[in-house]
Amino acid sequence: MSEDKELALVLQQCGELQAVAYWTRITKGYSGDRLYRSGAGVTPSLLRIFDVGQYEAKRAEFEMLGRLRVLGIRCSAPLKLEQLEEQGIGYMWLSYLEGEDASEALPQLSIDAQYTAGLEAGRELRRMHELEAPAGWSDWQEVKTAKHHRYVRQYRECGVRLPGDEDVLAFAERHLGAMQGRPNLFQHDDYHPSNLILQEGHFAGVIDIGRFDWGDPVHEFLKVGMFTVEISIPFAVGQIRGYHDGRDPDEAFWELYALYMAMAIISSVVWVVSFHPQELDEMMERLNRVMDDHRNFELNQPSWYSDVP
Repeated sequence: MSEDKELALVLQQCGELQAVAYWTRITKGYSGDRLYRSGAGVTPSLLRIFDVGQYEAKRAEFEMLGRLRVLGIRCSAPLKLEQLEEQGIGYMWLSYLEGEDASEALPQLSIDAQYTAGLEAGRELRRMHELEAPAGWSDWQEVKTAKHHRYVRQYRECGVRLPGDEDVLAFAERHLGAMQGRPNLFQHDDYHPSNLILQEGHFAGVIDIGRFDWGDPVHEFLKVGMFTVEISIPFAVGQIRGYHDGRDPDEAFWELYALYMAMAIISSVVWVVSFHPQELDEMMERLNRVMDDHRNFELNQPSWYSDVP
């Protein structure tokens, strides 16, 4: 079915959406959803059209947005969720967060403004982590260790190797015990500038919670080392300090951070080879940079963290 026909079907089913004069297609992102922003003259909103097989996951996302809003988190308000089973699609209607994609806005700001925006983003992330996993959720250490070992096996079979990979693998194996007793809290699981909104240089909110999960909140920060530092080191440092009430984190944080970065290096190779091989060179450059940040994991705290006073 064409995208135009999908949109027409959704608008036909929902009278409230028909009040919008036109919808503008948004092409960014990896999700596979078809995204539209409402046109001028009405309160800005976002329409996500998805394959009906994703309905249960979308319902969980829709309900989670409601819970986050109750906490005061600056995210989209859930307005309506429906499935059109015969047509094989569903749609989610959300309020739209006004502002700029932080990945585009940050390079235009002063160093101090980038750092301040990072502090704000870190404080917001800390509030999101007030949500605890449902009762009986699987033990984090057991689940994460088993997942890592699966990735290690796949890595050794995928035909791509990173220089110095045995150091990374050995470091991760030695530090698996650091995960013992770690809490299962809300994880956005993709908290980096492309999913954060700035308005007039200040943090305005978070988008795209569709990958949310439950687990160790420190795991959230691996996206800082993977992606955020490529856009703004001041923002990255600010996010970490904002999360820790304006202070530098302790060594226990850095041990877990380094462990999750080492694990992510291995899983990222498997992921890019399996799903986006055309991005292999870009990913390998990024992973080599991460290894340099940690001196092949002789350092828990990455070298870039000391670049901002």
